[in-house]
Amino acid sequence: MTEITSSSGGESAEPAAPVAATSSAPLSPPGPSGLLVDWGGVLTGPMDEAMRSWTARDGVRLDHFHDVMSCWAGLFQESGPTVTGSPVHALERGELDRTEFEVLLAEALAGRGSPVPAEGLLDRLLGGLAGLAENMAGLVRRARAAGIRTALLSNSWGDHYPEQLWDGLFDAVVISGRVGMRKPEPEIFRHTAELLGLEPADCVMVDDLPHNIHGAVATGMIGVHFRTYDQTAEELEAIFDIPLR
Repeated sequence: MTEITSSSGGESAEPAAPVAATSSAPLSPPGPSGLLVDWGGVLTGPMDEAMRSWTARDGVRLDHFHDVMSCWAGLFQESGPTVTGSPVHALERGELDRTEFEVLLAEALAGRGSPVPAEGLLDRLLGGLAGLAENMAGLVRRARAAGIRTALLSNSWGDHYPEQLWDGLFDAVVISGRVGMRKPEPEIFRHTAELLGLEPADCVMVDDLPHNIHGAVATGMIGVHFRTYDQTAEELEAIFDIPLR
């Protein structure tokens, strides 16, 4: 057996201290740190209940309204500054004045047999969405208190939002008509993430419309399709790994 000696002479050297083993396993990437939520149907009461209430008050057949929305949803062509596509999309981007939209919607409904006054139509239509859903608002507050950055991302049908109810909820507010973009266009998701100081891959989008979820996921976000409060809270707790109820 060979004796290990010090460099200064023949005395035996102290045995070397053991070196701690290091793991070669990759570190888990950090989880998402941003929460984006829709307004109508997520932070408010259900959209279908609001629409049924409005149509009953205004004497509009619900199937007539759905038919107009379906027809307009299929119109995507735009040419220069003149909007020739969906009036809904133009309204949401702020390209169409709400008064002009009310006239177009009233005419379309009347043409299907549901005459309705154009003046004030959007206020009546959206009246059932004026209140805040306290369960979801509380979830957003708890998420923000836990260090998650939060944003409202909403397609607007006129600027009708009760912003006085938002105190302590959001780090950023993005309303489609104010920024000239709409969901599910990728630019609006990236814009909202940038306002939070995050990448899209760091964000979770909660929306009640599947095509908006698909748009968010296409930019790298995690999508949660809102159906009920409990289902959404359970999914978000699993994603963020924190209690939110």
